[in-house]
Amino acid sequence: MLTIGKVAASLQVSADSIRFYEREGLLSPARKSEAGYRLYTEEAVRRLNFIKHAQQCGFSLSEIRELLEIKGHDKACCNDVYRVAIEKKLRLESKIKAFKAMSQALTKLIEICSHDAKPLDACPILSALESSMAKQHARSKSLPHSRAA
Repeated sequence: MLTIGKVAASLQVSADSIRFYEREGLLSPARKSEAGYRLYTEEAVRRLNFIKHAQQCGFSLSEIRELLEIKGHDKACCNDVYRVAIEKKLRLESKIKAFKAMSQALTKLIEICSHDAKPLDACPILSALESSMAKQHARSKSLPHSRAA
């Protein structure tokens, strides 16, 4: 049996993180010592390691909870885990695509900037952002609104 401090040190996480995972229902100590210290088994260490690696892959705590539930379900199979992983990868790829578009938009804004001591009302970045917002607002006003029949 290991104390929370030893578990935390072995996995390079804080004791507060372990307590947080407990509050989230992802982990529980095997028991408490007579002095009230949390005591963990090697299984808890493996579970914490699983949580840590899943987080490194981008899984949220709710997704990790889902993976752990699948892992603990007798009728689950590898395909159930595969489905969760594919869904996560598709969401990540969508975010990457959005981040790349944002980065390209920022690059264009940076390129038009003269980065000098002009007053803010002559700042090309602010002007471009304002004109873009004005164009979007004008487009949204020109779109026909659907009415319920």
